[in-house]
Amino acid sequence: MLTYVIRRLLHTVLVVFAISLIVFFAIRLTGDPVSVMFGAGEPTREAIEEITKNLGLDKPLYIQYGLFLKGVVTLDFGTSYRSGMPVTDLIFERIGATLALALGGIVVAILIAFPVGIISAVRRGTPIDFFGRIFSLIGISFPNFWLGIMLILVFAVTLKWLPSSGFDGFSSLILPSITLGMILSGILARLVRSSMLEVMNQQYIATAKSKGISSWAVIIKHAFRNALLPTITFLGLQFGSLLGGAVIIEQVFAWPGVGRLIIDAINQRDYPVIQGGVIFLAIIMVVVNLIVDLSYSIIDPRIKTGKGSN
Repeated sequence: MLTYVIRRLLHTVLVVFAISLIVFFAIRLTGDPVSVMFGAGEPTREAIEEITKNLGLDKPLYIQYGLFLKGVVTLDFGTSYRSGMPVTDLIFERIGATLALALGGIVVAILIAFPVGIISAVRRGTPIDFFGRIFSLIGISFPNFWLGIMLILVFAVTLKWLPSSGFDGFSSLILPSITLGMILSGILARLVRSSMLEVMNQQYIATAKSKGISSWAVIIKHAFRNALLPTITFLGLQFGSLLGGAVIIEQVFAWPGVGRLIIDAINQRDYPVIQGGVIFLAIIMVVVNLIVDLSYSIIDPRIKTGKGSN
């Protein structure tokens, strides 16, 4: 186990390094941040040179990248060009809202997809299975921004039950979480159904039933537990994706998350905020994937991490 964890940590370092390399040089292609700061004005050449020097943009790229890597190691991503605040402080102000939204979406997806997927697999070929597959198809097909707007119109504008935007307590989390969870539940329900069907055809399931164990005990204790492996992998990857990929939902609900912070920084050519935000989300994603891999041996004791072909 220790060898496996060390190997994965080294892999994590390489992944973060590769992401930092891509992000650092790619955002330099988006334009000059100094010109954006002046807006529609016509600054003098001396003013441009002074600001460029103060921001450290006059140094060679390899020196700028070296300073950036040093900051990544110490979690010091520099200072925002626009606000003058430390990037780390800006990220920590937003990360709570981002984590809450991602967790809310995952919880909603699990509460919907697990029962739908299990029942569809157990009642395969019945009308229940048919409606379960239709639900999955609809969930996959719906644009999340459209669903978010419809939820706002119904529950915030018409019924006035819930707030339409912002992050002010649990009630503000309901609509964006449902929006994310409904879309994700369609994919997750299909995955649970297919995994359950594969597991239920195994010999040990028939053996468990022959011992007189109740059908639902066999389904939950034996079949569902073994079907969880691909599901957990998917949830881990989706959780990481939701952290940085729910930008559209954050825009629809005016959600003050890290994704929205990065989009605003891109529009303003705020290099430190872009670099720091992307690297921070990348670190969270690789840590989540490591936790998912380590959880395999807990869910299924037959799997020994880092040993043999498993």
